[in-house]
Amino acid sequence: MPAGRWLRPQQRRFPTGGLRSKEANGVKRFLFVCSQNRLRSPTAEQVFAQRGDIEVASAGTNHDAENPLTSELVLWADFIVVMERTHRNKIQKRFRSSLNGKRIICLDIPDKKITSFIGPSGCGKTTLLKTFNRLLDRDKEVRVSGEVLLDGEDIYGRQVEVTSMRRKMGLLSQRPFPLPMSIYDNIAYGPRIHGTRKKKELNQSVEYHLRATGLWEEVKDRLNSPATSLSIGQQQRLCLARGLAVEPEIILGDEPTSALDPLSTQRIEELFLQLKDKYTIVLVTHILRQARRVSDYIVFIYMGEIVEFGPTEELLLNPKEKLTREYVKGYIS
Repeated sequence: MPAGRWLRPQQRRFPTGGLRSKEANGVKRFLFVCSQNRLRSPTAEQVFAQRGDIEVASAGTNHDAENPLTSELVLWADFIVVMERTHRNKIQKRFRSSLNGKRIICLDIPDKKITSFIGPSGCGKTTLLKTFNRLLDRDKEVRVSGEVLLDGEDIYGRQVEVTSMRRKMGLLSQRPFPLPMSIYDNIAYGPRIHGTRKKKELNQSVEYHLRATGLWEEVKDRLNSPATSLSIGQQQRLCLARGLAVEPEIILGDEPTSALDPLSTQRIEELFLQLKDKYTIVLVTHILRQARRVSDYIVFIYMGEIVEFGPTEELLLNPKEKLTREYVKGYIS
């Protein structure tokens, strides 16, 4: 179960006459978001019940959620907590074997190149990807040892400010999750929370990043339309543009085309090839053909171990390891 408490609308701690402004009384406002908002966690409920300086709301992203996510709720919140179900036994086993000292992962990601992680389902690709921007911090039962160096700094160091670090790494997930607001506000959201307030600068940022992802000509006449009105392929490009708007150094993609049709997949792949001149791109993919089309380097992971790492053509056509050869030939999966 998620480590959070989903409060029904009538249980929220803000007045029924409307949402308070963020500045009111120094109260911190937490918005818990999940695919549904019927989940329960007694521990979180007890914690928040003891705090007089916290207000809590919940929202679900499903169309049938009891309390759907709205732009009003997003703007109301000081902190947004994204909840998800996890299969803890599986994750614990994976980390005991792959990250807790029994198996060593040592890897240098080339700068301004596309590196793809390949391997069977459940072998640790996404888990390793999540160590790069500390998404695993959310699971207190997982322990990560070793170092992940970004610009020479260990991102797991005690002095690291996690929010600033994550700004350097944009994440594109398997399915697009546009914010429940307009196309324009989706792109402007990141720059706004990082201090950009001038309308002219926001306009320039929105246009620049929509052009960078090939969306500008498609949406320039409907920037105030809901982002959810876009096709799923357009939504994924919008999410990529939203991530680029905060000026990251690295783009992480967790099977970013798995939910897309062939034409949308081609557009995303073409964007990655264009963007690698400015960004370091790390992808997880199950599709060997895609890895060959877009990657400069490939990492083959099997059962929590890095089996082989090398240039794309060399690894796929002339792998050094027997296990790699069996995987690329389809003998194991």
